[in-house]
Amino acid sequence: MTIATTGPPPLNPGDLAPTKVAKASSLPVSLLFVGRALRTLWSNRKARIGLVILAVVILIAVFAPVLAPYSPTSTNFQPYQSPDATNWFGTTGNGQDVFSQMLYGARISLFVGLAAGTLATLVAVTIGLVTGYRPGVIDEVLSFVTNLALVIPGLPLMIILAAYLSSRSVWTIVLVVSFTSWATGARVIRSQASTLRDREFITSAVFSGERLFRVVFREILPNMTSLVAASFFSAATAAVMAEASLEFLGLGNPNTVSWGTILYFAQQQNALLTGQWVLVFAPGLAIALLAVSFTLINFGVDALSNPRLREK
Repeated sequence: MTIATTGPPPLNPGDLAPTKVAKASSLPVSLLFVGRALRTLWSNRKARIGLVILAVVILIAVFAPVLAPYSPTSTNFQPYQSPDATNWFGTTGNGQDVFSQMLYGARISLFVGLAAGTLATLVAVTIGLVTGYRPGVIDEVLSFVTNLALVIPGLPLMIILAAYLSSRSVWTIVLVVSFTSWATGARVIRSQASTLRDREFITSAVFSGERLFRVVFREILPNMTSLVAASFFSAATAAVMAEASLEFLGLGNPNTVSWGTILYFAQQQNALLTGQWVLVFAPGLAIALLAVSFTLINFGVDALSNPRLREK
C-alpha cells in the first residue's frame, strides 16, 4: 500500500516571471520618472551634445586644482608672453598663467549659472503657482509686479544694482541675476497653472479635502516639470551671460578668478593691441559653450512635455 504525500509542486521556470515583475513594479515612481526623463534627454541629439559639454565643464570645475599646472594667482611668469609649451594660453599683463585661470574660472561661472538659475526658478515657481491657482487680489498684485519686471531692461537694472551694492562677492552677482531673471518663468508657469486648476483631477483633490499646499505641490507642480526645467535652464543661460557682462564691466570682485574677470583684465591691459588674442578668445568661447550647452539641453526638456518633438 502506497501513501500519497502532499507537498508543494515543483517550480517551473515560468513561475518566476511574476516575481520579477513585482520587483520591477516596486521601484519608486520618482525613480522611474527620472529614468524616463534621462532617456528622453539622451535620445535627443541636441540635448545629448549639451549634456556632454556641461559634463566636461563640471569635471573641469571639480578637478581644476588637479588639472591646473600652476596657481591662477601666481605672478612668476613674464608678462604678455605668447602661448608656448610652458604657458599653453600665454600669460597676462601681471604674469599669470592664462590656462590655469581658465580652468579655475569654470568654477565661478558654473556656480553663478547654476545658483542664480536655481534661485530664479524657485521665485518663478512660487509666484507662478500662487497667481495661477488663486486668482484675486494677490494674483493682481503679483501679476503687476511680474509685468513690471518684464518691461524693465534686465542688463541696465543689473548694472545699477551691482554698482550701488557695497559687497562685490560672488553671492552679490547671484542675487542680482536672480532678482532680474525670474519674471519670464513666472509668467509661463502662471499660464499653465491657471489652465490646470480647472481640470477634473484638481477638482477631485479639492473635494476630497486635500490642503492647498498638497494640491499645488503634489497635483499641479508635477504636471509642469518640463516647464520648470525649461525655466531653470533659461535662467542659468542668462546668469552665465550676465555674470560675464558684470565682471567685464568691473562690477564684480576683481580678486576672484572667473571667465568674466579674464575678459575684464584683457580689456584693461589692451590684450588685442599687444597680440594676446587668447585672453579674449578663450574665455569668450568658454562662456559661449556653457551658455549653448544649457540651451541645447533645453531642447530636450521641450521634448519631455511635447512627444511630437521627440526624435525617432
